[in-house]
Amino acid sequence: MQLNDKIYIAGHRGMVGGAIKRRLQTLGYNNLLTRSSVDLDLRNQAAVDEFFASEQPDYVFLAAAKVGGIYANNTYRAEFLYDNLMMEANIIHAAYKHGVKKLMFLGSSCIYPKMAPQPLTEDSLLTGPLEITNEPYAIAKIAGIKLCEAYRDQYGCNFISVMPTNLYGIGDNYHPENSHVLPALIRRFHEAKEAGKPSVAVWGSGTPRREFLFADDLAAACVYLMLHYDGKELVNIGTGEDLSIKELAETVKDVVCYDGKIVFDASKPDGTPRKLMDVSKLHSLGWKHTTELKEGLVQAYADFLKKRHMAVS
Repeated sequence: MQLNDKIYIAGHRGMVGGAIKRRLQTLGYNNLLTRSSVDLDLRNQAAVDEFFASEQPDYVFLAAAKVGGIYANNTYRAEFLYDNLMMEANIIHAAYKHGVKKLMFLGSSCIYPKMAPQPLTEDSLLTGPLEITNEPYAIAKIAGIKLCEAYRDQYGCNFISVMPTNLYGIGDNYHPENSHVLPALIRRFHEAKEAGKPSVAVWGSGTPRREFLFADDLAAACVYLMLHYDGKELVNIGTGEDLSIKELAETVKDVVCYDGKIVFDASKPDGTPRKLMDVSKLHSLGWKHTTELKEGLVQAYADFLKKRHMAVS
């Protein structure tokens, strides 16, 4: 991948796509191709085909997706399945049809079975039932992995798949209902601090364990693998370290400087008991994360405050 190659970042306005764009720009890549959802509906096959025919990208980072936390996944089940299937199928097929040199598909750790042995290894895919609350999203992502494998098998396409763990960072979604657990906690603790509330409710029991990766670290890993990995098999991207939701809530509370109590609402779903990635394959390929959780949370909270200030002003 040369510095002047045309690189299409699908989903550049999202947290992940935005981080990939920043990483490429930092490294000197100067021919980046982007389109907003207003300008290009990735669910529209004809529009995507026309875009690829016109622009002829050399490389593609497929980071576009409809995403959300437990509530959004479980509420908008049809949209999460349909929208993600359409976007990835249209882009992968167009990439094959128009001779893209290499494509990277970004999946999600929710592709793995709910009760898969921990830490999650790449070969545990399709070995058991999925977590029901995010099953439609997971099925769409599994389909994307299999599309990349099938186009490689039948047409010789250099399409690779990576599976990020739970992400957070600059450009995250802080919607009160549709966000993931970490940005939701940042918003909840901040608003409780502003309002002087004595306690903050956190969904579930606090016992499930989760792994979190700073989005800019993910971007660094993605660019590294685009340059150094051509295998058919998917690659997990994470830290290989996890903590309980209770420990996470306490860390966010500390970063936000909230003085009240944390109350766990056990009537709300916990989701998967544990999701920890086995990243030994990634480490063997020569990449390891550099941003620890608290350091990343400080940056994420600063980004949240910046967004909130801009929204108010």
